[in-house]
This record gives sequence, C-alpha cells and structure tokens, in this order.
Amino acid sequence: MGKDYYKILGISKGAAEEDIKKAYRKQALKWHPDKNKAPNASEKFKAIAEAYEVLSDPKKREIYDQYGEEGLKGGGGPTDGQGSNFTYTFHGDPHATFATFFGGANPFEMFFGRKVNGRDDDDMEVDGSDPFGSFTSFNINGFPRGDRPVGLGGQPRTRKQDPPIHHELRVSLEEVFHGCTKRMKISRKRLNPDGRTMRTEDKILTIEIKRGWKEGTKITFPREGDESPNTIPADIVFVIKDKPHAHFRREGSDIVYPVRVSLRQSLCGCSVTVSTIDGKTCNIKITDVIKPGMRKIIAGQGLPFPKNPEQRGDLIVEFDVTFPDSLPSNAKDVLKRHLPAS
Repeated sequence: MGKDYYKILGISKGAAEEDIKKAYRKQALKWHPDKNKAPNASEKFKAIAEAYEVLSDPKKREIYDQYGEEGLKGGGGPTDGQGSNFTYTFHGDPHATFATFFGGANPFEMFFGRKVNGRDDDDMEVDGSDPFGSFTSFNINGFPRGDRPVGLGGQPRTRKQDPPIHHELRVSLEEVFHGCTKRMKISRKRLNPDGRTMRTEDKILTIEIKRGWKEGTKITFPREGDESPNTIPADIVFVIKDKPHAHFRREGSDIVYPVRVSLRQSLCGCSVTVSTIDGKTCNIKITDVIKPGMRKIIAGQGLPFPKNPEQRGDLIVEFDVTFPDSLPSNAKDVLKRHLPAS
C-alpha cells in the first residue's frame, strides 16, 4: 500500500494549491524536530516534506492521483516527451524543502528564534513566551509570499532578510490600564506578479495593547517591510513607550503620584487627597513628620500585572517639601526654641 500524501498533510484530494501550502506550513511547523521532541518527529517531518513536494507540483500530483506512489516512483505512469517513463525520487532532505518554502537560508529562526505571545496563525508577534503564539487574524498573507526563489542550476536562491524596522508606539497610562486597540498605517513596496517591477501599497496594522503592558514591550509584524526580488522583507517592530502624564509617573506596574506639601504641613501633619489611575480618590492623613522624598503606599491601586491583569501594582504617594525662601526673625526665634538642635 503506497503513501497517502493527502492524509499526511491532512487535506482532501481536491484541495486547492493554497490549501496545500497552508497545510504544509502548519504541519512542518508542528513537526519540525528542532521544536518537536517526539521520537517520530523527524520521520513525520520528512514525510510531510515529501507529500508537499509531490502535491505542490502539478505534474507529480497528476501522476500520483492516477497511479499512486508506486506509479510515481516506479515509472508506471505516462511517458515523457522522449518516450521514457517519468519517475520521481524524493531528495531526502526535508530541511531543504522547509528552507525553500519559507524563502531563506535560516527560516527556522523566523519562527523559533524569538519570544512572542498571542494566538496561532497570527502575523503579530509580541515578546513573551510561546514561539507559536504570535500569529493572530489580521488577514495578512504570511509565508510564503509567492513562488520559491530559484537560482543558478535550479537550486534555491538564498535570500537575506533586511534588518528590523523599529517604531515607537506611544501609549497613555490610561490606555495601559484599560487596554486598547491601535491601528497603524504603513506604506511599503511590493513586487508585482512579474517578479521584477514594484508597486507601493498601504496597509493598516492592528495592535491590541494588553492591560498592564510594560514600556519596552515589542510587537513584531514579520515581513511587512519593503519587498524586493533579492531580499526578504524586514520585520516591522513597534516598541511600547509611555506618554508623559500630567499627574503620574510609572515604575513597572506601580504608579508614583507626586505630592507637594509646605514646610508647616511636613512638620505639623496634614491630609492629602490622592487621585487614582481609574478616576477615584483616596484621602491620606499624615501625622508623622514628612521628609522630602518620603513615600506612602496605597496597595493595589497601580497598573495591572501583564501576566495577571486581575491583580494590580501599588499607588505610591511621593512627598516633596516646599521650603520658604525666607523667614521673619520672630518665626526663626520660635523655631529655635521648639526645634531640636540636631
């Protein structure tokens, strides 16, 4: 009984060319032995490559559909133009198939060489934990972008990827607290179907800002830069940057709220009203002497923790003391009598 290439890729016999590509992409990523440590991963990875090599080639697929694996490999199919039977032998290197499909000398690094976070089949990547968790549904045509690059002698042409392009993405502390959606418009060059001429097209990239994301979080859209015949498009990387706030300053998941008090208040005590990031207010009564830089903590009133948004950091009230520029002589005398010398 010959191999069932359709079953190996998990598709039906009438699958379209695009369905074959999608199926290979999914199966190859799942069973790549550098990621999948199952004992049979290498064998499965090789079978998947062979199935794709056959079903993605119209001539091989036609012969396979009519005569099966035996007819394809044993010369039992139709003759070629010179009267010889067509025969096929898998080259035996599934890694070459993988590299050619994804259009680079080291495409494996594109998927497993960085930390990302999100859902399967997503073109947005976020620095996080799961290497398969980045591809979400932006309807971006991901990998590959067209036919295989072929060089001299019919061998796959090695293409280098352009360096990543970084953009700052400024967000307010309120946006970080609640979470939000950002839509960024980019213009990039794309190859026309002839593979030589270029066109400029605009695209909207959608970024879901998760609650509590820290400054410096990176969101990567793979291969959304300019395209050319000889290079792989650069990744577009957005880096979260906090907007300056009128009242608050951020320290990780904590929020610092500066409060200025007079020298009299710092010595005699006072009550201060503090605003929170979600629009509430807290009253704090201070009876101790307030020293410049002293802090009071209001627990659980900061920003959400990125990995557990239901829990929050703290609101830190930071005091600054305003000293008078001058004092009258009688005030100095009173202070000298009542304040300790050291």
